[in-house]
Amino acid sequence: MELICLGLNHHTAPVGVRERFAVSEPKLGEAAGELVKLVGLNGGVVISTCNRTEYYALAESGEDGARQLREYMNRHAGEDIGDDHVYAKAGGDVARHLCRVVSGLDSMVLGETEVFGQAKRAYQSALESGHTAGDLNRLFQKAFAVGKRVRTVTGIQEGQTSVGSVAVDLAEKIFGHLRESRVMVIGAGEMSRTTAQSLLSRGAHSIFVTNRSFERAENLAKELDGEAVRFDDWQRVLAEVDVVVSSTGAPHAVVTKADVEGARRKRKFRPLFLIDIAVPRDIEPEVGEIEEVYLYDIDTIEQIATEGKGRRSEQIAVCEKIIEEELVKSGLL
Repeated sequence: MELICLGLNHHTAPVGVRERFAVSEPKLGEAAGELVKLVGLNGGVVISTCNRTEYYALAESGEDGARQLREYMNRHAGEDIGDDHVYAKAGGDVARHLCRVVSGLDSMVLGETEVFGQAKRAYQSALESGHTAGDLNRLFQKAFAVGKRVRTVTGIQEGQTSVGSVAVDLAEKIFGHLRESRVMVIGAGEMSRTTAQSLLSRGAHSIFVTNRSFERAENLAKELDGEAVRFDDWQRVLAEVDVVVSSTGAPHAVVTKADVEGARRKRKFRPLFLIDIAVPRDIEPEVGEIEEVYLYDIDTIEQIATEGKGRRSEQIAVCEKIIEEELVKSGLL
């Protein structure tokens, strides 16, 4: 059996393509199960984040397995998405790639920490669903050990390394400062939490949290000393806030142009800054056409992320050396 990986990420595909392949966290185990139904595949794990969707599997034949996965992706998209958007890896290259992913070396924000937990949860979902096997288990367990060592002994994650923190940097560049700003967070997951914490640390005055599960909204609001808002009432709050950060797992747009247009008069046409860090996108792109609205999606974050890469780039060679040494010792190379 041979390890294979097919995927697309922020390097190869814009958010408009990536969002068509996004898998919500509760469905990752089910998605892994779809892989093992393909002819010649034995074991599968699906990683899906705002920056990437990747399919890992064990194949009787690497070439045939890659073809099966590619056909599966085309069926998912309803068309041939093109070689320029998809990358394929096999054998030791799969191990190298996964180690780079969990170490934050392949992220939009170099050294970011969220992807490590996202990959662990993806693997756990596949494992608990009974869809992993043999070398696939060994691969992921080793990758997590390597990722932990990279973060412990190098400076790859020094400075602002989370997507949420970079999003807040962008907000400050637009507004100058965030003092007295009122913020609404749509979605109560980890990305929402870290972004809200960054906003508060930069001077945001108050936080409103809304989520389809009101209990989760209450829990996050309590942690942030904010106010929970029922999901059917967030449009009312839109008239009161200056910044909206949206990061839900919804398969469709949550905030529409009509929602924002409806709040404009109550807002007295004050500037509104929206950060959409969800994939699929939460906010209709047409919202950005409104005169006093500033809308940025996850791909825009890369413009700021690039500015901080130089401070950590010298650590990349150190990280790569650790990855090679660990994979050779484990026999995965």
